[in-house]
Amino acid sequence: MFQGTSYSHIFFIICMIALSVIIFLCLIRAILGPRFTDRIVAANMISTKVIAFICMLSVFLREDFLIDVGVIYAMLGFVGVVVLSKIIQVREKAEKLRREREMTPGSVEIIDKSDEEAKD
Repeated sequence: MFQGTSYSHIFFIICMIALSVIIFLCLIRAILGPRFTDRIVAANMISTKVIAFICMLSVFLREDFLIDVGVIYAMLGFVGVVVLSKIIQVREKAEKLRREREMTPGSVEIIDKSDEEAKD
């Protein structure tokens, strides 16, 4: 356990409870978010708050391995946000191309069959 005064114990417990409440509020925001980007931001906030919670718990319990867990969790959170952002970017490009094709009246789609004919 953390060797300190009773005030430091109370401080750590209050901070951990506050972080837990903030994480819960971010979870509600992630569920109720009207857009996908709101959900990604909320997930990133949850990841950041959990890392802070793990680091505080490491100091409180005097366990060094929890810092390693926090670093790994940070890397996973970063990779997750980057992947989800890339998915959004690809989805928006596809949606934009679809809208452009729908908006041009009388357009004719040209299909290149030279590759198929070359195989025959």
